[in-house]
Amino acid sequence: MDVKKNTSPWVWVPSLYLAQGLPYVAVMVISVIMYKRMGISNTDIALYTSWLYLPWVIKPLWSPFVDILKTKRWWIFTMQLLIGSGFAGIAFVIPVPFFFQATLAFFWLLAFSSATHDIAADGFYMLALDTNQQAKYVGIRSMFYRVATILSQGALVILAGALESSSGIEVKIPVEVSPAYSQNTLILPQAPDITEQQGDITFLTDKKTIQIGAQTINKDTLNAFVEKITALNIANGFISEEKKANNESKKKNIKAEKKDSWVKRYFGEKKETVISDQAGNIGVLLVYLSKKPEEGKEMVFNTVLTGGNKGISLLRGDRLTFNENNWNKPAYLIFQADPKLTGSTKAEYSGLSGNIRFAWSVTFLVLAGLFILFSFYHRFMLPKPAADEPNADLKAQTIFKEFGETFVTFFKKPQLFTALFFMLTFRLAEAQVVKLLNPFLLDPINKGGLGLSTGQVGIVYGTVGIIGLTLGGIIGGIAASRGGLKKWIWPMTLIMAPTAIIYVILSYTQTGNFWIINSCVLVEQFCYGFGFTAYMLYMMYFSEGRYKTAHYAICTGFMALGMMLPGMFAGWMQEQLGYQRFFIWVLICAIVPIIAVSMLKIDPGYGKKKE
Repeated sequence: MDVKKNTSPWVWVPSLYLAQGLPYVAVMVISVIMYKRMGISNTDIALYTSWLYLPWVIKPLWSPFVDILKTKRWWIFTMQLLIGSGFAGIAFVIPVPFFFQATLAFFWLLAFSSATHDIAADGFYMLALDTNQQAKYVGIRSMFYRVATILSQGALVILAGALESSSGIEVKIPVEVSPAYSQNTLILPQAPDITEQQGDITFLTDKKTIQIGAQTINKDTLNAFVEKITALNIANGFISEEKKANNESKKKNIKAEKKDSWVKRYFGEKKETVISDQAGNIGVLLVYLSKKPEEGKEMVFNTVLTGGNKGISLLRGDRLTFNENNWNKPAYLIFQADPKLTGSTKAEYSGLSGNIRFAWSVTFLVLAGLFILFSFYHRFMLPKPAADEPNADLKAQTIFKEFGETFVTFFKKPQLFTALFFMLTFRLAEAQVVKLLNPFLLDPINKGGLGLSTGQVGIVYGTVGIIGLTLGGIIGGIAASRGGLKKWIWPMTLIMAPTAIIYVILSYTQTGNFWIINSCVLVEQFCYGFGFTAYMLYMMYFSEGRYKTAHYAICTGFMALGMMLPGMFAGWMQEQLGYQRFFIWVLICAIVPIIAVSMLKIDPGYGKKKE
């Protein structure tokens, strides 16, 4: 093989697979975290980001053209330049009012460019290295793909979290409940005289500690008071974007039984209902700005529970928007004590006003710059194997003949339907978990989540989780190479099946212990990494034959479809069931891969180390 002299694979293999992993994780995972931080619903996040799997599902349709037209080397650095442009586009449209639609359009561009890059990169790897080198560097290739995952889910998310915190203000809000405090008379607190102050802009509150009496109050009177507070927040523009949602919520309450889906009615989390005209007591906090912000600038005040008794909830005001028109008016937050709280207790909330859009714009600009560098680096550093040449005698008849034969031979393979059932269902549970895991970690405790910050999610899922995934994958590969696929497919499938029980436990306990959360995710991701080895090996096994590369691409397309379809309804399912019962549902779904494996027929010698 005529490869450019003195070009070591170490020069380009690590960077090539780093570039292959980064956009995939950005499209499939980072987009979910970003949209969650910007207030998009779980249903919309899961539905629209699941559609982004489609380019990886259908990439076999254009893979023959990547193989025939131009060189794979050309496709690599061209796609990297296009990916960099896509990241830059996302960064520039995040601040616009229609950011959700605009960023989705650029994510689509990234998805198609990344899927095309995958085809070219995998093909180039096989052309630039002989079979011995391919085996030698396959571990390096996998390792740097996982390094890309760590950078995306870990370092980049931590960067976004750090920028969110550093670009804004954090306000600690202590809340105390005690029978010693007087009962709230449900009188609107008097607004302070708000004048512009010297110094940096910051958020101010009318009291340092919210004190709530451990008594009950009349439910109807409370509802009228809450509606009054909500109307004031809407009138002053603090929750103007939520006005429509608030009105729709009122309509739903009128005919809740008719509107609720049968899933929610029969399987959703059952909230404890007590027939009483009394409700838990409340405390009201006024929040306002110290000075007028710049024209056109919005400061969003997000409030979440960070510790203490979960029976002290935030009834209104979790997301308030301040600007130059309402900076000198008070926004109202209502905290409520559970009526079952009779003794003294406390909780702490945190109000964070970080510039979320600015933080994510910078994060995607970093990715854009990185891919422009990748493109220029690979333009000069990739070798030029003799086999990577465009077909000089290209004819349309030859193209379509080869294209058709590739698909015909694939769908004539023995045990096709069993294999497809396995490929489509092996990741049924994971496809749903991966869409809701980050929202679960980010959602506040009173909404069923764990209430972690963006930076903490980067550590838990993007760093600790990836370490577990990598270790599981390495050990799984060693085990499979010694005993073969047939021996290990059952242990690998069975170790993956019960991993959802970890999230069932976390959703019921809602522990605030960061070490416990990290340990749980580490174990779950290790089991998944170990079990996923069997899935990858089976796709290679099923792809054996003349069109091995093209058939493997088709298998990965079915793999992506198996991730896309369950992910599309995962958000809706979670909102119907609640996090606790959603994870129980996922645990039930883990039975399906066991059924699929029981139907497979595998050569006992495949994957074994030859003596």
